[in-house]
Amino acid sequence: MDPNQLKYAETHEWAFVEGDTATVGITAHAVEQLTDLVYMDLPQVGGQVSAGKPFGEVESVKATSDLYSPVDGEVIEVNTALPDRLEILNSDPYGQGWIMKVKLSSQDSLNKLLDLAAYEQQCSEHG
Repeated sequence: MDPNQLKYAETHEWAFVEGDTATVGITAHAVEQLTDLVYMDLPQVGGQVSAGKPFGEVESVKATSDLYSPVDGEVIEVNTALPDRLEILNSDPYGQGWIMKVKLSSQDSLNKLLDLAAYEQQCSEHG
């Protein structure tokens, strides 16, 4: 996916919206900060996620970090191959490295997300 077409949360997750479905993942910046990933906890299909609330976690050799949903809705699919192949996040965080697909319950949460320029500005200011 083209990073210019994505929306970004301040917590380093991204969303690609097609109709009423959002594909969600974590940014290349987040992967770089975490370094060597060793574990990922995925949400359950059918579960509800809320923008700004944790939906899973990712663990690296450095730390464990919560993953925050950038959108509101129901999890309709998860990337079940990802936990066994975390290296995909290093090579293709915006493509094969997607984490979940969410059927949006509303479009409201999208208004709080950043475009690429604003996200990059945040990263340069806050690391």
